[in-house]
Amino acid sequence: MWGGAGYPAGVEIIFTTLLVLAIVATTWFGGYVVYRLYSDQR
Repeated sequence: MWGGAGYPAGVEIIFTTLLVLAIVATTWFGGYVVYRLYSDQR
């Protein structure tokens, strides 16, 4: 893809996938916390 630092494409794909998974997990956890906060108040 970009290849600016000269890393192999496989390493770039692995770390990009890990970054996306971390973003998805953080977003899910934040949404779950907000859901639990609102559902426990009722």
